[in-house]
Amino acid sequence: MEFSISSASLLKGIMDVSKAIPTKTALPILENFLFVLKDNILEITASDQELTLRTSIEVTNSVSDGSIAVPARQLIDLLKNLPDQPIEIKTSGSNAAEGSFECIWNSGNSSHPYFSAADYPEIKGTSDNAVKASFPAHTLCEGISSTIYATADDEMRPAMNGIFFDMDPDSTTLVASDSHKLICYTTKDARISEKSSFILHKKPAAILRSILDKEEGEVTLEFDSSMVVFHFGNTMMVCRLILGKFPDYRRVIPQNNANILRIDRAQLLDTVRRVAVCANKASNHIKMDLSEGQLEITAQDLGFALAAYEKILCDYKGENLSIGFKSSFLIDILNNIDCTTLVMKFADARRAALIIPSEEEESSSKICGILMPIMVS
Repeated sequence: MEFSISSASLLKGIMDVSKAIPTKTALPILENFLFVLKDNILEITASDQELTLRTSIEVTNSVSDGSIAVPARQLIDLLKNLPDQPIEIKTSGSNAAEGSFECIWNSGNSSHPYFSAADYPEIKGTSDNAVKASFPAHTLCEGISSTIYATADDEMRPAMNGIFFDMDPDSTTLVASDSHKLICYTTKDARISEKSSFILHKKPAAILRSILDKEEGEVTLEFDSSMVVFHFGNTMMVCRLILGKFPDYRRVIPQNNANILRIDRAQLLDTVRRVAVCANKASNHIKMDLSEGQLEITAQDLGFALAAYEKILCDYKGENLSIGFKSSFLIDILNNIDCTTLVMKFADARRAALIIPSEEEESSSKICGILMPIMVS
């Protein structure tokens, strides 16, 4: 293998896939990037066998094609400390046991061991009957960002540890829940020919979001019962899906909520944060007392003689209501719903509150949050 490339281009390529390099692995070959060179195109792969990232970059002066596995950490550290300039990459020796991987730049060079590409595990994709779909990159990124914080860490119910993609030709909804809060993000911008669904684990979802944040254009995907493959730009992401059944989220969305609070989201968020400073550190409970035109928020920790109270004016219509919430859950939702004016709807103090952007907000039809109450005295 021998080719030339700018150091910045190679660094970008390996960084695009480096998030799939495992920190700990029983298979040492996975600590390497897989390089495959063919016809002036270098394909770079990284994998932990649950998640695989692959990207392609164009090179110049390709003398001989080939494939090798190169140490990831060494190459990243070298290129990060190398000013952008043309570099030459070439291997010496007839095989990995005898040869080395050389990086040559203007004023120096480095030599590293490399390993046989044959030792790198085969990356499996989806089956022939995989379902195909597509999203605008910014829509998929927004959908993941709007829901991922509500995922659970539940070994007993693994389906709750990811984002549920409920896809339909008319609309697609991304859903996440930890049983205390539930968030739905709905879009009509996704394209799919048939009703289908899958659960994407939050780890690859977070990695996908971080990559798509810099992407434009379309993301295409194909999935079957166990795997999903995303394609965007020159990059491909393959990951294993969570097996299991996601709960019927539509059944828990509260209906007929006669008590309605309309309030500035930032004002409510700041108030809850202030009052929650004096909440019990184990429970984080706060109480909201609602009456016409005003909202009172209180918290206390009797064990440490702490208490806080704040009253704010608001638009509230309904019966006088006292309801409790875990402040950290409420802060999560308020912090992640993109709107100026927020609406909270309540049936009573024992049933979940519905949290949505106000009707005049652009995001009003996209986001829906549900928060379970707690009993307060």
